[in-house]
Amino acid sequence: MTVEKTDVLVVGAGQAGLAASEHLSRHGIPHVVLERDRIAERWRTQRWDSLVANGPAWHDRFPGMEFKCGPDDFAGKDEVADYMVAYAEKIGAPVRCGVEVTEVRRNEGRPGFHIETSDAPIKASYVIAATGPFQKPLIPPLVPDMAGLTQIHSADYRNPGQLPDGAVLIVGAGSSGVQIADELRAAGREVYLSVGPHDRPPRRYRGRDFVWWLGVLNKWDMEANPNSEHTTIAVSGARGGHTVDFRELAAQGITLVGRTEEYKDGVVTFAGDVAENVKAGDANYLSLLREADAFIEQNGLDLPPEPEAHEIGTDPACMTDPIRALDLKKAGVTSIIWATGFTQDFSWLKGGACDETGKPIHRRGISAEPGIYYLGLPWQTRRGSSFIWGVWYDAKYVADHIAKQRAYMVYPGAVADPA
Repeated sequence: MTVEKTDVLVVGAGQAGLAASEHLSRHGIPHVVLERDRIAERWRTQRWDSLVANGPAWHDRFPGMEFKCGPDDFAGKDEVADYMVAYAEKIGAPVRCGVEVTEVRRNEGRPGFHIETSDAPIKASYVIAATGPFQKPLIPPLVPDMAGLTQIHSADYRNPGQLPDGAVLIVGAGSSGVQIADELRAAGREVYLSVGPHDRPPRRYRGRDFVWWLGVLNKWDMEANPNSEHTTIAVSGARGGHTVDFRELAAQGITLVGRTEEYKDGVVTFAGDVAENVKAGDANYLSLLREADAFIEQNGLDLPPEPEAHEIGTDPACMTDPIRALDLKKAGVTSIIWATGFTQDFSWLKGGACDETGKPIHRRGISAEPGIYYLGLPWQTRRGSSFIWGVWYDAKYVADHIAKQRAYMVYPGAVADPA
């Protein structure tokens, strides 16, 4: 059987895979992009119905194409997916959908890799794992299935009508958790929101969106270091975008609780840290405002003062007298939504590409296993690496590295000295 050969195999046709394809094409490097579902599938089927991008359209995009919506609008999930499809067509990305990569292993005694797929095997000199940070929904093994509750991950939440009648406990208060809590409360549900440590930027300040502030203050380009970790960010583009304020959520009727710790005999216990976590988020918020004020003054910008943004409201009762134990049946809780993030799965990469825990071993996306590359990882090179615009720049670095390696491999060797 004839086995297909290509220089580079890109695994995944989301934002990371498409960015890789664009830069590989600019180098004239033959490649194939395999996607087990459709282009940007997770935007279509692993997001709730009302989700919009967390950044405005002028910012959360590739450099080479704008969204069809207004520049200050927040694109809906299907708009983002359609944008990715259109971008793939624009750059002529060689994407094959419906093909899953099941194993990548190094060839013995010769360069390159043998790739098993759900279609047919492929030989490639280099492999880019562009499957991104959202691979396997993470649900902590706290509440057993026999508890008689509806339990879903935020990736499987679609709308309030999907859940049975009753109150809802949402575990995790990053962007997903707070937006789902807000939507459920607006639909008339009783909501308990488990709040852990987080960053809480202002949606807008002094006439500029927070993505602009993180840009001019050089925070998106903060480089990764051994201690860099993904930080939960509470921000929302819903309803035209607004600053997430946990005290305001409480005023709307959402009960804030601390980190979820344990479940036993129908009772969920929480840490007593809800006030501590909210106030730490406040400190992050106020710090960014102060940095913004200093930047405005230093650069003489004509941006209107906004002193009211520095005001922090009164702590609600759920913060001053936090709930430490919740009897779910007595509270009428029938559903738990786990907004607890995702784990990575690179089990299909064999060899030394990952450590014993399955975590990728790399520097700036260049794997410890020569010929393997990563794209779209949180803090791959900098804070913005897992975002649409950030992965585009990381993809250039990876494609440039592959181009250099290809040049070394075709070097014919030194010509013998005739003397």
